[in-house]
Amino acid sequence: MADMIEVENVNTPGRTTRVNAAKYEDMLQAFKKALPKGAPGLTQAETRDAVKPHLSDALFPGGKTSGWWAKTVQLDQEAKGTLVRQSTKPLRWHWK
Repeated sequence: MADMIEVENVNTPGRTTRVNAAKYEDMLQAFKKALPKGAPGLTQAETRDAVKPHLSDALFPGGKTSGWWAKTVQLDQEAKGTLVRQSTKPLRWHWK
């Protein structure tokens, strides 16, 4: 069984979920490379596109499931207070 990591969700405080640690870490590193530090940040669609070039082909062949993993990392990092959600339309995210 793959190593697992607990993640949080900013929308459901106090609840955690266990996910594949390798995929989570790969997506987190892609987020760190793709998202800016400070406003205005990137929209969800821009983020999905921006992280893909930084992902491992072994873990995300052809970008498969990357959208789900991007959302998982985004919600977890928001819950941890390291990622900021801008109150814009559309919503934008950036590192704190």
